[in-house]
Amino acid sequence: MARSEVVVNLGALRHNVALLAGLAPGAETMAVVKADGYGHGAVEVARAALEAGATWLGSCSTQEALALRQAGIRARILAWLDAPDEDVAAGIAADVDLSVASLADLRRIEQAAEEADARPRIHLKIDTGLSRNGCQPKDWPELVEAAKKHEVVAVWSHLACADEIGHPSVDLQAKRFDEAYEVARGFGLDPLRHIANSAALLTRPDLHFDIVRPGIAIYGLNPVPTDHDLRPVMSYRSHVALTKRIPAGESVSYGMTWTAQTDTTLALVPAGYADGVPRALSGRMEVLLEGMRRPVVGRVCMDQIVVDCGNDEVREGAEVVLFGDGRRGEPTATEWAELTGTIDYEIVCGMYRPRVRRIYT
Repeated sequence: MARSEVVVNLGALRHNVALLAGLAPGAETMAVVKADGYGHGAVEVARAALEAGATWLGSCSTQEALALRQAGIRARILAWLDAPDEDVAAGIAADVDLSVASLADLRRIEQAAEEADARPRIHLKIDTGLSRNGCQPKDWPELVEAAKKHEVVAVWSHLACADEIGHPSVDLQAKRFDEAYEVARGFGLDPLRHIANSAALLTRPDLHFDIVRPGIAIYGLNPVPTDHDLRPVMSYRSHVALTKRIPAGESVSYGMTWTAQTDTTLALVPAGYADGVPRALSGRMEVLLEGMRRPVVGRVCMDQIVVDCGNDEVREGAEVVLFGDGRRGEPTATEWAELTGTIDYEIVCGMYRPRVRRIYT
Protein backbone atom coordinates (compact mmCIF):
# COMPACT_ATOMS: atom_id res chain seq x y z
CA MET A 1 0.00 0.00 0.00
CA ALA A 2 1.40 3.40 -1.00
CA ARG A 3 1.71 6.22 1.52
CA SER A 4 -0.65 8.22 -0.66
CA GLU A 5 -1.81 8.11 -4.23
CA VAL A 6 -3.35 10.25 -6.90
CA VAL A 7 -6.08 8.50 -8.84
CA VAL A 8 -6.63 9.77 -12.38
CA ASN A 9 -10.00 8.89 -13.88
CA LEU A 10 -9.35 8.73 -17.61
CA GLY A 11 -13.02 8.03 -18.26
CA ALA A 12 -13.88 11.39 -16.76
CA LEU A 13 -11.19 13.02 -18.86
CA ARG A 14 -12.55 11.48 -22.05
CA HIS A 15 -16.01 12.71 -21.11
CA ASN A 16 -14.72 16.25 -20.57
CA VAL A 17 -12.80 16.36 -23.85
CA ALA A 18 -15.77 15.06 -25.83
CA LEU A 19 -18.06 17.61 -24.15
CA LEU A 20 -15.70 20.50 -24.84
CA ALA A 21 -15.07 19.46 -28.45
CA GLY A 22 -18.84 19.31 -28.92
CA LEU A 23 -19.17 22.92 -27.78
CA ALA A 24 -16.88 24.03 -30.61
CA PRO A 25 -17.96 21.87 -33.53
CA GLY A 26 -16.40 24.14 -36.14
CA ALA A 27 -12.96 24.10 -34.55
CA GLU A 28 -10.30 21.54 -33.84
CA THR A 29 -9.52 20.84 -30.19
CA MET A 30 -6.03 21.25 -28.75
CA ALA A 31 -5.86 19.47 -25.40
CA VAL A 32 -3.31 21.26 -23.25
CA VAL A 33 -1.10 18.72 -21.48
CA LYS A 34 1.73 20.96 -20.29
CA ALA A 35 3.23 20.60 -16.80
CA ASP A 36 2.91 16.82 -17.04
CA GLY A 37 -0.75 17.11 -17.87
CA TYR A 38 -1.45 19.56 -15.02
CA GLY A 39 -0.08 16.93 -12.67
CA HIS A 40 -2.23 14.13 -14.13
CA GLY A 41 0.41 12.54 -16.40
CA ALA A 42 0.94 14.02 -19.85
CA VAL A 43 1.31 10.83 -21.87
CA GLU A 44 -1.72 9.06 -20.44
CA VAL A 45 -3.84 12.22 -20.61
CA ALA A 46 -2.76 12.90 -24.18
CA ARG A 47 -3.72 9.43 -25.34
CA ALA A 48 -7.11 9.62 -23.64
CA ALA A 49 -7.78 13.11 -25.02
CA LEU A 50 -6.98 12.03 -28.57
CA GLU A 51 -9.27 9.02 -28.19
CA ALA A 52 -12.04 11.39 -27.11
CA GLY A 53 -11.77 13.69 -30.11
CA ALA A 54 -8.87 16.08 -29.55
CA THR A 55 -6.78 16.56 -32.68
CA TRP A 56 -3.96 18.71 -31.28
CA LEU A 57 -1.90 18.70 -28.10
CA GLY A 58 -0.44 21.74 -26.37
CA SER A 59 2.81 21.67 -24.41
CA CYS A 60 4.84 24.45 -22.89
CA SER A 61 8.31 23.41 -24.00
CA THR A 62 9.94 21.45 -26.77
CA GLN A 63 11.17 18.95 -24.17
CA GLU A 64 7.59 18.30 -23.07
CA ALA A 65 6.57 17.79 -26.70
CA LEU A 66 9.47 15.41 -27.32
CA ALA A 67 8.41 13.29 -24.34
CA LEU A 68 5.06 12.82 -26.08
CA ARG A 69 6.76 11.93 -29.34
CA GLN A 70 9.01 9.44 -27.54
CA ALA A 71 5.88 7.80 -26.17
CA GLY A 72 4.72 7.20 -29.73
CA ILE A 73 2.17 10.02 -29.99
CA ARG A 74 2.02 11.31 -33.55
CA ALA A 75 -0.71 13.97 -33.30
CA ARG A 76 0.08 17.62 -33.99
CA ILE A 77 1.79 19.25 -30.98
CA LEU A 78 2.41 22.94 -30.35
CA ALA A 79 5.25 23.96 -28.01
CA TRP A 80 5.18 27.63 -27.12
CA LEU A 81 7.84 28.64 -24.64
CA ASP A 82 11.49 27.57 -24.61
CA ALA A 83 14.47 29.16 -22.94
CA PRO A 84 16.65 31.15 -25.38
CA ASP A 85 19.40 28.51 -25.26
CA GLU A 86 17.04 25.55 -25.68
CA ASP A 87 17.95 23.22 -28.52
CA VAL A 88 14.77 23.10 -30.56
CA ALA A 89 16.32 21.30 -33.54
CA ALA A 90 15.15 17.95 -32.15
CA GLY A 91 11.63 19.34 -31.92
CA ILE A 92 11.67 20.48 -35.53
CA ALA A 93 13.01 17.09 -36.59
CA ALA A 94 10.19 15.43 -34.64
CA ASP A 95 7.56 17.56 -36.43
CA VAL A 96 6.66 19.68 -33.41
CA ASP A 97 5.03 23.02 -34.17
CA LEU A 98 6.80 25.97 -32.51
CA SER A 99 5.57 29.36 -31.41
CA VAL A 100 7.32 32.54 -32.57
CA ALA A 101 6.88 35.78 -30.67
CA SER A 102 9.84 37.85 -31.89
CA LEU A 103 12.45 38.14 -34.59
CA ALA A 104 14.94 36.63 -32.15
CA ASP A 105 12.67 33.59 -31.78
CA LEU A 106 12.43 33.30 -35.53
CA ARG A 107 16.21 33.48 -36.02
CA ARG A 108 16.79 30.76 -33.43
CA ILE A 109 14.23 28.52 -35.10
CA GLU A 110 15.71 29.16 -38.54
CA GLN A 111 19.15 28.16 -37.28
CA ALA A 112 17.72 25.06 -35.60
CA ALA A 113 15.88 24.13 -38.79
CA GLU A 114 19.16 24.18 -40.71
CA GLU A 115 20.68 21.87 -38.11
CA ALA A 116 17.69 19.55 -38.30
CA ASP A 117 17.53 19.77 -42.10
CA ALA A 118 13.77 20.16 -41.79
CA ARG A 119 11.21 22.84 -42.45
CA PRO A 120 9.76 24.40 -39.29
CA ARG A 121 6.03 24.74 -38.71
CA ILE A 122 5.43 27.97 -36.81
CA HIS A 123 2.59 29.71 -35.00
CA LEU A 124 3.02 33.48 -34.80
CA LYS A 125 1.96 34.82 -31.40
CA ILE A 126 0.62 38.35 -31.06
CA ASP A 127 0.47 40.05 -27.66
CA THR A 128 -3.09 41.36 -27.52
CA GLY A 129 -2.95 42.65 -23.95
CA LEU A 130 -1.72 39.94 -21.59
CA SER A 131 1.78 41.46 -21.77
CA ARG A 132 3.55 38.16 -21.32
CA ASN A 133 4.86 36.26 -24.32
CA GLY A 134 3.89 37.50 -27.75
CA CYS A 135 4.90 40.12 -30.30
CA GLN A 136 4.00 43.74 -29.64
CA PRO A 137 1.62 45.13 -32.28
CA LYS A 138 4.17 47.74 -33.41
CA ASP A 139 6.65 44.96 -34.26
CA TRP A 140 4.09 42.61 -35.75
CA PRO A 141 4.31 43.58 -39.46
CA GLU A 142 8.09 43.14 -39.45
CA LEU A 143 7.77 39.70 -37.82
CA VAL A 144 5.05 38.55 -40.21
CA GLU A 145 7.04 39.68 -43.24
CA ALA A 146 10.14 37.85 -42.02
CA ALA A 147 8.15 34.69 -41.26
CA LYS A 148 6.13 34.45 -44.46
CA LYS A 149 8.83 32.42 -46.24
CA HIS A 150 8.23 29.62 -43.71
CA GLU A 151 5.20 27.42 -43.08
CA VAL A 152 3.10 29.71 -40.91
CA VAL A 153 0.44 27.41 -39.55
CA ALA A 154 -1.42 29.85 -37.32
CA VAL A 155 -1.71 33.22 -35.68
CA TRP A 156 -2.53 32.97 -32.01
CA SER A 157 -2.81 34.80 -28.71
CA HIS A 158 -3.90 34.27 -25.10
CA LEU A 159 -6.61 35.95 -23.05
CA ALA A 160 -6.00 37.65 -19.71
CA CYS A 161 -9.49 37.73 -18.18
CA ALA A 162 -11.65 35.22 -20.02
CA ASP A 163 -12.53 33.65 -16.67
CA GLU A 164 -14.26 36.91 -15.67
CA ILE A 165 -17.41 36.83 -17.76
CA GLY A 166 -18.09 40.19 -19.39
CA HIS A 167 -14.67 41.65 -18.66
CA PRO A 168 -14.07 44.42 -21.24
CA SER A 169 -10.50 43.28 -21.90
CA VAL A 170 -11.78 40.21 -23.75
CA ASP A 171 -13.42 42.28 -26.48
CA LEU A 172 -10.36 44.53 -26.68
CA GLN A 173 -8.07 41.55 -27.09
CA ALA A 174 -10.39 40.05 -29.69
CA LYS A 175 -10.24 43.30 -31.68
CA ARG A 176 -6.46 43.39 -31.56
CA PHE A 177 -6.35 39.74 -32.56
CA ASP A 178 -8.52 40.43 -35.60
CA GLU A 179 -6.24 43.31 -36.59
CA ALA A 180 -3.14 41.11 -36.30
CA TYR A 181 -4.80 38.41 -38.38
CA GLU A 182 -5.65 40.91 -41.11
CA VAL A 183 -2.01 42.06 -41.18
CA ALA A 184 -0.96 38.45 -41.74
CA ARG A 185 -3.53 38.11 -44.52
CA GLY A 186 -2.17 41.30 -46.04
CA PHE A 187 1.23 39.63 -46.37
CA GLY A 188 -0.34 36.78 -48.33
CA LEU A 189 -0.68 34.31 -45.45
CA ASP A 190 -3.77 32.22 -44.77
CA PRO A 191 -3.13 31.00 -41.22
CA LEU A 192 -5.37 29.26 -38.76
CA ARG A 193 -6.43 31.27 -35.70
CA HIS A 194 -6.60 30.26 -32.05
CA ILE A 195 -7.16 32.31 -28.92
CA ALA A 196 -9.84 30.48 -26.88
CA ASN A 197 -8.70 28.88 -23.64
CA SER A 198 -11.06 26.85 -21.42
CA ALA A 199 -13.01 29.88 -20.21
CA ALA A 200 -13.45 31.37 -23.69
CA LEU A 201 -14.40 27.98 -25.10
CA LEU A 202 -17.20 27.79 -22.52
CA THR A 203 -18.44 31.38 -22.79
CA ARG A 204 -17.32 32.97 -26.08
CA PRO A 205 -18.25 30.89 -29.13
CA ASP A 206 -17.36 33.89 -31.30
CA LEU A 207 -13.71 33.30 -30.35
CA HIS A 208 -13.54 29.60 -31.18
CA PHE A 209 -12.09 30.26 -34.65
CA ASP A 210 -10.13 27.28 -36.04
CA ILE A 211 -8.67 25.70 -32.90
CA VAL A 212 -9.73 25.86 -29.25
CA ARG A 213 -7.23 25.20 -26.47
CA PRO A 214 -8.93 23.77 -23.37
CA GLY A 215 -6.57 23.22 -20.47
CA ILE A 216 -7.99 23.13 -16.94
CA ALA A 217 -11.46 22.20 -18.21
CA ILE A 218 -10.35 18.86 -19.64
CA TYR A 219 -9.33 17.94 -16.11
CA GLY A 220 -12.86 18.66 -14.91
CA LEU A 221 -12.18 21.96 -13.16
CA ASN A 222 -14.34 24.81 -14.43
CA PRO A 223 -12.71 28.26 -14.57
CA VAL A 224 -16.08 30.02 -14.94
CA PRO A 225 -19.40 29.70 -13.10
CA THR A 226 -21.29 27.64 -15.69
CA ASP A 227 -23.28 24.43 -15.29
CA HIS A 228 -21.46 22.35 -17.88
CA ASP A 229 -21.10 18.72 -16.82
CA LEU A 230 -17.34 18.75 -16.29
CA ARG A 231 -16.13 15.88 -14.13
CA PRO A 232 -13.05 16.26 -11.91
CA VAL A 233 -10.43 13.79 -13.07
CA MET A 234 -8.09 13.67 -10.07
CA SER A 235 -8.68 12.39 -6.58
CA TYR A 236 -6.12 12.11 -3.79
CA ARG A 237 -6.23 9.46 -1.11
CA SER A 238 -4.20 7.88 1.62
CA HIS A 239 -4.97 5.58 4.54
CA VAL A 240 -4.93 5.46 8.32
CA ALA A 241 -1.47 4.45 9.54
CA LEU A 242 -2.20 4.55 13.28
CA THR A 243 -5.03 5.26 15.68
CA LYS A 244 -4.83 6.31 19.31
CA ARG A 245 -7.05 7.55 22.07
CA ILE A 246 -6.01 10.74 23.88
CA PRO A 247 -7.53 12.34 26.96
CA ALA A 248 -9.00 15.82 27.19
CA GLY A 249 -6.30 18.45 27.58
CA GLU A 250 -3.75 16.81 25.28
CA SER A 251 -2.57 18.80 22.25
CA VAL A 252 -1.72 17.76 18.71
CA SER A 253 1.21 18.44 16.38
CA TYR A 254 3.82 21.21 16.21
CA GLY A 255 3.08 24.32 18.19
CA MET A 256 0.24 22.55 20.04
CA THR A 257 -2.24 24.73 18.18
CA TRP A 258 -5.15 22.35 18.86
CA THR A 259 -6.11 20.82 22.20
CA ALA A 260 -8.71 18.12 22.74
CA GLN A 261 -11.66 19.41 24.74
CA THR A 262 -12.85 15.87 25.50
CA ASP A 263 -11.37 12.38 25.22
CA THR A 264 -11.07 11.61 21.52
CA THR A 265 -9.71 9.18 18.94
CA LEU A 266 -7.04 10.38 16.54
CA ALA A 267 -6.15 8.87 13.16
CA LEU A 268 -2.68 9.42 11.75
CA VAL A 269 -2.49 9.78 7.96
CA PRO A 270 0.92 9.54 6.20
CA ALA A 271 0.51 12.52 3.87
CA GLY A 272 1.87 16.00 4.51
CA TYR A 273 3.19 19.03 2.73
CA ALA A 274 5.97 16.98 1.11
CA ASP A 275 3.12 15.00 -0.45
CA GLY A 276 1.14 17.99 -1.74
CA VAL A 277 -1.00 18.86 1.30
CA PRO A 278 -0.59 22.64 1.72
CA ARG A 279 0.59 23.62 5.19
CA ALA A 280 -1.77 26.58 4.85
CA LEU A 281 -4.62 24.10 5.35
CA SER A 282 -3.57 23.56 8.97
CA GLY A 283 -6.65 23.76 11.17
CA ARG A 284 -8.88 24.35 8.13
CA MET A 285 -9.16 21.10 6.19
CA GLU A 286 -11.30 18.01 6.42
CA VAL A 287 -11.00 14.54 4.92
CA LEU A 288 -13.49 11.77 4.12
CA LEU A 289 -12.86 8.85 6.45
CA GLU A 290 -15.18 5.89 7.09
CA GLY A 291 -18.01 7.64 5.23
CA MET A 292 -17.79 10.95 7.13
CA ARG A 293 -16.04 14.26 6.70
CA ARG A 294 -13.75 14.71 9.68
CA PRO A 295 -11.50 17.61 10.69
CA VAL A 296 -7.73 17.56 10.44
CA VAL A 297 -6.42 18.97 13.71
CA GLY A 298 -3.10 20.60 14.50
CA ARG A 299 -0.59 21.65 11.91
CA VAL A 300 -0.01 19.88 8.61
CA CYS A 301 3.46 18.33 8.91
CA MET A 302 5.95 17.38 6.24
CA ASP A 303 4.93 13.73 6.29
CA GLN A 304 1.61 13.45 8.10
CA ILE A 305 -1.68 14.88 9.26
CA VAL A 306 -3.88 13.98 12.22
CA VAL A 307 -7.65 13.51 11.98
CA ASP A 308 -10.03 13.90 14.92
CA CYS A 309 -12.49 11.00 14.91
CA GLY A 310 -14.27 11.71 18.21
CA ASN A 311 -15.66 8.54 19.74
CA ASP A 312 -15.84 6.60 16.49
CA GLU A 313 -13.81 3.47 16.02
CA VAL A 314 -11.57 3.82 12.98
CA ARG A 315 -9.67 0.98 11.38
CA GLU A 316 -5.97 1.19 10.72
CA GLY A 317 -5.62 0.88 6.94
CA ALA A 318 -8.97 2.59 6.27
CA GLU A 319 -9.09 4.75 3.15
CA VAL A 320 -8.78 8.50 3.63
CA VAL A 321 -9.93 10.72 0.76
CA LEU A 322 -8.19 14.08 0.93
CA PHE A 323 -9.92 15.44 -2.15
CA GLY A 324 -11.98 14.06 -5.00
CA ASP A 325 -14.88 14.90 -7.25
CA GLY A 326 -17.18 15.70 -4.31
CA ARG A 327 -19.86 13.15 -5.14
CA ARG A 328 -19.41 11.34 -1.82
CA GLY A 329 -19.20 14.56 0.12
CA GLU A 330 -15.42 14.65 0.19
CA PRO A 331 -13.45 17.89 -0.21
CA THR A 332 -12.47 18.91 -3.75
CA ALA A 333 -9.35 20.47 -5.21
CA THR A 334 -11.38 23.63 -5.69
CA GLU A 335 -12.24 23.67 -1.98
CA TRP A 336 -8.55 23.37 -1.11
CA ALA A 337 -7.80 26.27 -3.46
CA GLU A 338 -10.47 28.48 -1.93
CA LEU A 339 -9.26 27.74 1.59
CA THR A 340 -5.66 28.58 0.73
CA GLY A 341 -6.33 31.60 -1.47
CA THR A 342 -5.10 30.10 -4.72
CA ILE A 343 -6.57 28.39 -7.80
CA ASP A 344 -7.31 24.72 -8.33
CA TYR A 345 -4.75 24.65 -11.16
CA GLU A 346 -2.03 24.98 -8.54
CA ILE A 347 -3.50 22.25 -6.35
CA VAL A 348 -3.57 19.56 -9.04
CA CYS A 349 -0.23 20.58 -10.57
CA GLY A 350 1.27 20.34 -7.09
CA MET A 351 0.35 16.67 -6.83
CA TYR A 352 3.25 15.62 -9.04
CA ARG A 353 5.41 14.35 -6.17
CA PRO A 354 8.00 11.54 -5.99
CA ARG A 355 6.35 9.97 -2.93
CA VAL A 356 2.82 10.09 -4.32
CA ARG A 357 1.94 7.14 -6.50
CA ARG A 358 -0.15 7.92 -9.55
CA ILE A 359 -2.63 5.33 -10.79
CA TYR A 360 -5.15 5.37 -13.64
CA THR A 361 -8.71 4.13 -13.79
